[in-house]
Amino acid sequence: MVNTDDFIKRLEILMEHLGMNASSFADKIGVQRSSISHLLSGRNKPSLDFVMKILDIFPDVNLYWILNGKGNLLKGEVDYEATLETKNEDDHTPILSSNSSEEKNIEKKIEVENLKSKVSEFQNLKKDSDIFKIVFFYKDGSFKDFNP
Repeated sequence: MVNTDDFIKRLEILMEHLGMNASSFADKIGVQRSSISHLLSGRNKPSLDFVMKILDIFPDVNLYWILNGKGNLLKGEVDYEATLETKNEDDHTPILSSNSSEEKNIEKKIEVENLKSKVSEFQNLKKDSDIFKIVFFYKDGSFKDFNP
């Protein structure tokens, strides 16, 4: 059985990681904004349909993490359990380390810039054809597309 309070905390972590507020998250996964509001307030419990909508729109989200907090937030990514801290022993509300989210954003921007420069170099070498997509395959079976 999924612990609703813990699920809500993980949902908040996911929205923060994605840089989305409750309204934009609801719009993105195709549910009413009130559904997110009722879920975050504890009025409603998450349904299987709700969880599946999250996974359909964000396939890199780890099912086991969103349901029970086991493993990593994203498949093949940093273990968020390791970056969570508690405010004190009485309050078990998780908070992210102060700079982990910021560092990830900077790393992603650097990675994208590096990829763009490598694509540019490659395109200069292969002037007779245009590159329209690059696909990165990861050991865990996931992949990401890059369209230069």
